[in-house]
Amino acid sequence: MRPWSTSTENSLRHLLNEWDPLGVADDVQDEYDCMLAPLLERLRAGADRTGIGEFLRHELEDHFGLDAPGLRPEAMAARVIAWWESVGLNDDVAGV
Repeated sequence: MRPWSTSTENSLRHLLNEWDPLGVADDVQDEYDCMLAPLLERLRAGADRTGIGEFLRHELEDHFGLDAPGLRPEAMAARVIAWWESVGLNDDVAGV
């Protein structure tokens, strides 16, 4: 069982789909789901903006084969951290 709620996962999915570095989120809502668990695990472990930015940059370049600088992963990392702080660090730890 995941240590976060479905609503938290859906909220992060929505945030990633707004960013939409591939430009496909209107047609493929789960395109970035491969990043959900790793991001949430890093956030729960206390990752900062730099750590999240490095993860996003790596995913863009190595997983998706994109030009990361043009997609501003550091700016997205700031959004992810702000979102995480708004949902709270102890968000539904039971996973229900």
